[in-house]
Amino acid sequence: MAFETYLIYLAAVAVFFATPPDTSQLLIISNSVRYGLRKSAYTIAGDLSANCLQMTGAAFGLAAIIATSATAFSVIKWLGVAYLIYIGIQLFRSRDDVNDVDANQSGQAFRLYRQGFVTSMANPFAVVFFGALFPQFIDPALAILPQLLILGVTYLIVDGAILLLWGWLGVRAASALKRHSFGLINKICGALMIAAAALLGSKDFQTR
Repeated sequence: MAFETYLIYLAAVAVFFATPPDTSQLLIISNSVRYGLRKSAYTIAGDLSANCLQMTGAAFGLAAIIATSATAFSVIKWLGVAYLIYIGIQLFRSRDDVNDVDANQSGQAFRLYRQGFVTSMANPFAVVFFGALFPQFIDPALAILPQLLILGVTYLIVDGAILLLWGWLGVRAASALKRHSFGLINKICGALMIAAAALLGSKDFQTR
């Protein structure tokens, strides 16, 4: 892969993230508001782990299956919508007490990781996106695997940095909100999750 091609790829990824927050980013904001940036790192790790699997799936042709199967696409998408709504409802029903956040500390890291992983994996657009993006920047005359690794690692670094930025913004918002009501934070986070579900549900992919 030529260095110029890599720079174009880097610019393309940067432009892709120059949009309003998507479902995963809304989840990071929500968890950062409730738990702080340090603990929301578990959610970021879950999201990036899912991205690794999605990239692998795209490399092995899973993107083509999802892109041509309306049933597979719809099942994955609506499972994601249901999961996000479930999280949102749980937040609305949670206690208006800061101690509620500290409950079950032993399982909290895994729960936050699982939220990030499932939310990202339940988005069928990701696999299709990687399947369409990577081939545009791969030189078929060179070894494919090293190029895929470079493209994938670059995406993960940029994605992780963007997620950390959204999480930091969430923490800044939380510092102001906690002066008024922790219960309000729960309601806002629940609204963010339901908004993320609506965002995912409103998207469509035209299959052949």
